[in-house]
Amino acid sequence: MRANPLRLAESRILVEQLRLVLGNVGSTVVPICLLAVLVLFSLSSDSNAAALRTWCAAAMLANLYAFYYARKHLPDAILARQPHRIVWALIAQRAVSGLVWGALIWITFDTASLAGRILAIAVVAGMAGGAVSTQSAVLPVFIAFVFPAVSIVALKLWLMGDPAYHALGLVCLLYLVSLFDQARSSARAARTTIELRFENTGLMEKLRQETLVAEDARRQAEQGNVAKSKFLAAASHDLRQPIHAQGLFLDVLSRTELTPHQRELVACVGSASQASAEMLNTLLDFSRIEAGVIEPQVRAFRLQPLLNKIEREFEPQADARGLTYRSRENTLVVLSDPALVELILRNLVSNAINYTRCGGLLVACRKHGDDAVLEVWDTGIGIEQTQQREVFREFHQLGNPERDRHKGLGLGLAIADGLARTLGHDLSLASTLHRGSVFRLALPIASASLPVEPVAMEHGKPQMLGARALVIDDDETVRTAMIHLLRDWGCECEAAESIEEALALAARHAPDLVISDYRLREKRTGLEAIAALRELLGSDLPALLITGDTAPDRLREALASGIPLLHKPITPSHLYRALVTILPP
Repeated sequence: MRANPLRLAESRILVEQLRLVLGNVGSTVVPICLLAVLVLFSLSSDSNAAALRTWCAAAMLANLYAFYYARKHLPDAILARQPHRIVWALIAQRAVSGLVWGALIWITFDTASLAGRILAIAVVAGMAGGAVSTQSAVLPVFIAFVFPAVSIVALKLWLMGDPAYHALGLVCLLYLVSLFDQARSSARAARTTIELRFENTGLMEKLRQETLVAEDARRQAEQGNVAKSKFLAAASHDLRQPIHAQGLFLDVLSRTELTPHQRELVACVGSASQASAEMLNTLLDFSRIEAGVIEPQVRAFRLQPLLNKIEREFEPQADARGLTYRSRENTLVVLSDPALVELILRNLVSNAINYTRCGGLLVACRKHGDDAVLEVWDTGIGIEQTQQREVFREFHQLGNPERDRHKGLGLGLAIADGLARTLGHDLSLASTLHRGSVFRLALPIASASLPVEPVAMEHGKPQMLGARALVIDDDETVRTAMIHLLRDWGCECEAAESIEEALALAARHAPDLVISDYRLREKRTGLEAIAALRELLGSDLPALLITGDTAPDRLREALASGIPLLHKPITPSHLYRALVTILPP
């Protein structure tokens, strides 16, 4: 049901309606004063001169007072404080003004010519019509002016006694009804516009508040993410130290004379150590992606040797779980970073094995347009549609509320997705619940003109290095393990826990190479240690950095140094290959 057009709106809407009415006064004050003067000179005669002058003065005075009142009450504070009082004051003003303009007919009609009478009627009709646009925003104010002005004209015409004037009087009444209908429509439109503006303002304020809440939540999430990264970096570093030393000791121990039972126990301890190292390396891979320090080394390489390598590594795990591991041969040559593609594939295959209870998995590659699409199929538990984007989030795992370590940390797919984005490759997932999943990685096919990287050869039994090594590490256990391992490789080895001690040892016996931990005591770094030793012994001194840090800023700093960097826990074979690389022939 429509609201009564004569009923005043609520205060905040009424204030805006009053602002419209009062704001229009300024644009009409000069034209109305000029019109009053024009009427005075046009219709004045000897018989009505005094009355018409009085009328002109009254019309101008009412007009100027309306202008003064509007300027005084337009400020927001006054309007908001007393809107209803201002409405009644305006009704009174407009009623007086309406009477004044209606009186023009009574003053001039009896003595004016036909043209003068037409002019008088036209002036009053024009004033009434103009009020529709200037005063109808507050309908009672409009009526207070128009009703007395037009009614007085109609009454005068009815009293003229001429049927033609009677008809003209009825026309005035019809004109009054028409003006009221137009004013009501105009008032409704103005009110609707004001209400919409308030709604928009409310929505904008709500949006602003929600934006502030979202911004605050984003800041908290970023702070939480930074705190998480710092915690992981600290925890990872502290855990890597003993596991790194443990791996080195186990390698030395495995090459001593052991009974079969002792060798079996060493193998079991080695497996446990390797599992711990793999979890920490997973955290490191994720930290490297977050830090943005991965720089792809794109080249052309054949996919099949990589698939064979992954199959040799994971087929025993699949067999142990009663799963069938199958792969299809291909001759495709792709353009990407083989090491990063291997890491993506390793995580996808590991994920497939972890979440498949029966059946098996298939690793295959097929040509699709200009791409080679690497696919990992499994017959595992499948993933619901609503979870298919969530599985790529870090630490998100399906069906592992007990956090079974055999199912990993929930970082494998996050690492695969991050590496794919780093390489600019598309990684997609299709899955059906309880039937299995397929992950697809699209790799660009290499041009036939590009040289193909040869397959990396495995190193055989380590040869004696015959070099003098200086180890710098603030962890005594790591220093001891490194000394035993390096001496097994035919090195003369000394160890220091600080830069000053390392400089003293180097001054007595110049080393052929330096192996330094990145983070030393008193907030000093291996970069400082290597720089100090190179200043003493020459800038060509071979050096190797080892770090257990996963903090993004430290990873970026270490990578920027240009010194070869290894990450704890390091397998002895990786350390050996790095030493062979940096030592001169």
